[in-house]
Amino acid sequence: MTQGFSNARIVLEDVVLHGAVLLGAGGNIADILEETSPILGTEDCTGDFLLPGFVDVHTDNLERQVQPRSHVRWPSPSAFLAHDAQCAAMGITTVANALCVGDAGFESGRIQTLKNAVVDLSALDASGSLRADHVLHLRCELSAPNMQELFEAVIDHAKLQMVSLMDHTPGVGQYANLEKFRKSRRDEGYSSEELEGMIVEAQARRHAHSEKNRGYLLEQLQYSSLALASHDDRTEAEVLRNAQDGIKVAEFPVSMEAARTARQHGMAIVVGAPNVVRGGSHSGNVAVSDLVKARCVDVLASDYVPNALCEAPFRLVDDGLLALPEAVRMITAAPARILGLPDRGTIRVGLRGDLVRIRLMDGHPIVRSVWKAGQRIA
Repeated sequence: MTQGFSNARIVLEDVVLHGAVLLGAGGNIADILEETSPILGTEDCTGDFLLPGFVDVHTDNLERQVQPRSHVRWPSPSAFLAHDAQCAAMGITTVANALCVGDAGFESGRIQTLKNAVVDLSALDASGSLRADHVLHLRCELSAPNMQELFEAVIDHAKLQMVSLMDHTPGVGQYANLEKFRKSRRDEGYSSEELEGMIVEAQARRHAHSEKNRGYLLEQLQYSSLALASHDDRTEAEVLRNAQDGIKVAEFPVSMEAARTARQHGMAIVVGAPNVVRGGSHSGNVAVSDLVKARCVDVLASDYVPNALCEAPFRLVDDGLLALPEAVRMITAAPARILGLPDRGTIRVGLRGDLVRIRLMDGHPIVRSVWKAGQRIA
């Protein structure tokens, strides 16, 4: 096993240091040296960046491996292993798999994905088959009539770290603009008649179940140490209600108003890294770059593209919005704090040796190698 890395530009919490990181026998960081020359017995990084392993609080990537095309389901363990390999290759050493607990009426296959993923995670983790560390992030669909039943089957899982309350009913949150929603679904092959019927049914389910399910979750998690997040907040009133109910994380606020209100009430704000890489929201909502300028971002999540987590911090630096250490904290130390994982997220003596070597090619970050607890995983 390599004993460390030298001749690297090490991204620490507040500064970039040209030096070396030495690892102890247990895979933890033993020392950090300011030294510009390669050190015998270490990996010469030839001036590449050395970052902490990325911590992803929200990724839907597993769902995309399970259903690579419409009406196609891939074998679940194979999909999980492909997802794991993609995350590790992109420098993500800790992955919070965001799995839907219930369905708003348009992706019923997500329920089976949840059930399979819980089984696969337990089996693959026990067998040592996974490269990255995987935990569970339950995305509880408040309008789903079977949400409570599905939630109760997973609440005691040892890998559960985060729960979010979401409502994907057409007409609210991310899908407040019904015309945009209709267009996206028509592009998937739904007829106008089918769509209108599904929208009416979804809104009726919301009316019947959302408040009841919200109350149930808040009661169940009242004394829990799990990270609890809202999802797709749009208005000041929504954020105020969440803050008053003890929710500490605002995940993917879709308006500047919601993000500013979350900041005023001390909520951690999670946004999507793809929004940064693409230069805006795919749903027509607020641009993350504007939220960064307003100091309303704490954490970047890969959402639906694992490699976005590597690219987004460097894009924010290139755009002159953040210094590199601050941008990197958004994919390392800050998400580690949200998930309650104090042993990672920072290059610091005594913490776990989760490290990512990155080279810039024409300004584009390329992951060269990835290490978890001192062991190479990509």
